[in-house]
Amino acid sequence: MKIIDKDAYGKGLLAYQKGMRNAKFTVHSDLAETEKWDVATFFRSFDKMPEIEQIALNRCEGRVLDAGAGAGSHALWLQNQGKEVTAIDISEGAVEVMKMRGVKAARLQDFFSMKEEKYDTLLLLMNGIGIVQSLDKFPEFFIQAKRMLNPGGKIVMDSSNIIYMYEEEDGSALINLNADYYGEMTYRMDFGNYKGVDFDWIYIDFDTLEALAHQHGFKCEKLYEDDHYHYLAELTL
Repeated sequence: MKIIDKDAYGKGLLAYQKGMRNAKFTVHSDLAETEKWDVATFFRSFDKMPEIEQIALNRCEGRVLDAGAGAGSHALWLQNQGKEVTAIDISEGAVEVMKMRGVKAARLQDFFSMKEEKYDTLLLLMNGIGIVQSLDKFPEFFIQAKRMLNPGGKIVMDSSNIIYMYEEEDGSALINLNADYYGEMTYRMDFGNYKGVDFDWIYIDFDTLEALAHQHGFKCEKLYEDDHYHYLAELTL
């Protein structure tokens, strides 16, 4: 019998931090088959991170907010480079792990509930933009980002165009234009005997991101894209 726990993700991070090096998440979604993810992925050192993350970290300037910081690997690297970085996550276990690993400013915080504080870079890696959850919530995201950015500030984020998940054998894509945006999905992450809860998530293609960004006064530049539609973007006012 699995125990329902809204922070099964945090339980997995804590288990790895405390020595369970073979720990794995079981990841369910409404678009893909169930997968096993190595928890170690969230603890990578800079030299083990994919190129897209290395480029992103090197684009960070000034005071940085690492939103959805997870185990804190990105925040730790920035901190070690002398950056002033605040790392936030809505997972209690993740925040505990970050503090154990030495992240100086790790907080249990929802990005959308933040007030007053100003940053030069908003960092959302490992598809951290997924916290927006759906296409119709992007206006709220951009309003919040404007509120939080200092003059000359930027958003550094990655995402993927998951159109490939709908491709037919002939290379065409079968999408229901009357349904929700094809990048919207529902996830659940389980760990061991802990069964997580469903949460909404979004992958946004670059053209759609660029169009929405322009509507809200942001310039949007693609800095990198691999051959699996995974891209890095930088948004500036």
